[in-house]
Order: sequence, then C-alpha cells, then structure tokens
Amino acid sequence: MLPVPGVWGVVVAAGSGERYGGAKQFETLKGRTVVEWSVVTCKRACEGVIVVLPPGPTDPHFTDPHFTDPHFGADIAITGGASRSASVRNALSSVPPDATAVVVHDAARPLAGIELYERVITTLADSDADGVICALPLSDTLKRVSGDPAYVSSTLDREGLVLVQTPQAFEAEILRRAHATGKDATDDSGLVELIGGSVTVVPGDVRNVKITTPADLAYCKYLLAGSQ
Repeated sequence: MLPVPGVWGVVVAAGSGERYGGAKQFETLKGRTVVEWSVVTCKRACEGVIVVLPPGPTDPHFTDPHFTDPHFGADIAITGGASRSASVRNALSSVPPDATAVVVHDAARPLAGIELYERVITTLADSDADGVICALPLSDTLKRVSGDPAYVSSTLDREGLVLVQTPQAFEAEILRRAHATGKDATDDSGLVELIGGSVTVVPGDVRNVKITTPADLAYCKYLLAGSQ
C-alpha cells in the first residue's frame, strides 16, 4: 500500500505504562522500539505521521544513545496531554488543515499490519460513515462481578459485542469536531459517537496485540519469531 494523499496518521505513545511498570512504548522488539514498529507501518499508509510522546525531560530514552531519532521515524513529534484524548487533541493541532482523513493508532499495538490500515482507510473512502474501526468478535463468556471478594452478579449477552482495536480512521472534520468538545473517551470512535457521528466496523486481526503487561511483549516477540 502506498501512502494515501490527504490522510494523516497519529500514533499515540504518550502513556506512562503504569500497568506495564514503565514506558512500554520504548521497549525493544526485534531490534526496534515498540513505537517505531507502529510509526513505520503508519507511514506506509499515510501522507504524514505525527507521534505523540511523553514530556522529554521525564523520559530516560531521550538521553539513551540508542535513541538517535527523537521522532522515531515520524514527520512530527509532539508532547501528549493528561489523557489519551488530550494527546490526540494535541496531535490534531499539527494535522494540516487540508487533510481529508486522520488515522489514529495506539503505539502499544506494534504488530498492526498494513492490511488493517488499508481496510479502515478504504472503507472510510467508500462508505458514508464518519469513522471506521477494526474489531474482533467476542469468544469468551462475559460476567459482571461486584464486591470484595468478588461474586458474579450477572452474565452478559455477548451478542453484538466486539473487541475494538486500532488503527481507526475518521473524516478529519468530524474528528476535529469530536475533540473540540474537550471530552475524554477510551478511544476516538467514542468521541465521534458522542456528537452523533456514524462509525462502521471492519474485521480486526488476532495478531494485533495490545501490549499492557510484560507477557504481552513476550507474546509479540513470539509472533515475530514465528513469522521468520
């Protein structure tokens, strides 16, 4: 896939990695950082890429000689905000005003393949939807629990429920309007939904693992080793 004119990418890598125990986006995965994996693939699909990073002075990677490119391969590097939504808002201020679409991706999903980018970008262009997300069907039973110790309070019907991934593609104007509300959500499609925007779903990829714990990083290494 060649970069699509008018489509800009935002790679969100500003998290502190509290659940991981550190800045997981700067861990090394087969010779490059996790964030670099995400930026490299995003650049193959988008005309320009903005990477959102934590404040430089608080991050050891900025003084590590291994990290010679402060942009990690992106066209623009900016500092993130207090939340994921705030970080994307910061990035949108650097997206050119004539951009027609914006693809947002979490750096913590380094194995998102180019086919996922193509899927969401193409579907956005070919449909009337304001946004396109990729997702997987649920296969496990869902239960709501409460109390300490926890007891099951109900079993949920998983019909129609999906596990949402990134990348996610949006009409640029719609995404700007959604973020102009100043609200927070766990992903950008949630903000688009809040302003009444339409979001369609395309198949995700089981290999598109989100790194949350060290075990997830080990699994990514395993998947990469098996692809050789």
